[in-house]
Amino acid sequence: MYLIFKRFFDILISLILLSLLLIPLIIISICIIIDTGYPVFFLQERIGLGWRHFKIIKFRTMIKNADIIGPGVSLNNDKRVTCVGKILRRFKIDELPQLLNVLLGDMSLIGPRPELKKFAIHYPKDYSEILKIKPGITDFASLEFINESLLLEGKPETEKFYINEILPKKIFLCKKYLAEMNIQTDFKILFKTARGLISCK
Repeated sequence: MYLIFKRFFDILISLILLSLLLIPLIIISICIIIDTGYPVFFLQERIGLGWRHFKIIKFRTMIKNADIIGPGVSLNNDKRVTCVGKILRRFKIDELPQLLNVLLGDMSLIGPRPELKKFAIHYPKDYSEILKIKPGITDFASLEFINESLLLEGKPETEKFYINEILPKKIFLCKKYLAEMNIQTDFKILFKTARGLISCK
């Protein structure tokens, strides 16, 4: 029953938000084009339910081919980030297109953040458990690591530090969500996420 409600809630809220934000989303798209041209969106392969691959949709906040010329994680003051991208990242606006992923059924509003396969394969048993549910736009780990780029700043081997130090903590929080997953938990995370974005400076 909970999973049926969760899917209904995902579709309803995504449709409402996309309708309300249509004009701002168009304006953001135009700003990206004026700043650095096309493409407007950044599509990146992530792993979802049952290790299934899907393309996560974000507003492009970095220069073209940034994922090829740099690490899979971004740093604070990353030189690959564009002028418009800095603003979008600061207020997490670049994540809004993921509402389309929710509508398509690849993601949920609330659930473990979808990870890059090259990182997840370092913890196959943990992710086999985590990926029994759909990944989400926000979760406990998103709230805990809202300023992840600051933690990565100054680390000589960025991806290695992420895999060894940050990812295990995220996995713990993903499992915490699995253990506490219910309607009340989802609303609690949604409320904390909204509060965090409103108070973002």
